[in-house]
Amino acid sequence: MGKREIRSEAAAPGGGYSQAVELGGLVFVSGQGPLDPVSGEVLGETIEEQTAHTIENVRLILEAAELGLEDVVKSTVHLADISLFGGFDGVYRELFPRPYPARTTVASGLLNILVEIDVVAVREDSR
Repeated sequence: MGKREIRSEAAAPGGGYSQAVELGGLVFVSGQGPLDPVSGEVLGETIEEQTAHTIENVRLILEAAELGLEDVVKSTVHLADISLFGGFDGVYRELFPRPYPARTTVASGLLNILVEIDVVAVREDSR
């Protein structure tokens, strides 16, 4: 089976990329931010609020692929400023189930948002 595009109710891509692509039992979710799926507006002002909205968008995409946050094995997180790490990490720990995914967190030059997250999930029957 070739690669398959995943589409969900999360905010539509703003460029030439898919929300997610599945291949060989792996689902690769493109970077998501705290965007309202309907208006495209940024949701939340604090890192905690924006992290929760971002993870919800990731969850919506995984749900469209019939997966959940528990299926995530790797995440990459971009923060507008590394000083936001504590607030981000607290919400991340609350929303992602244990065992936590492997994770890389970096400071990036994000425009108008405080956090962006991409993930890789795996189907149980592919493990």
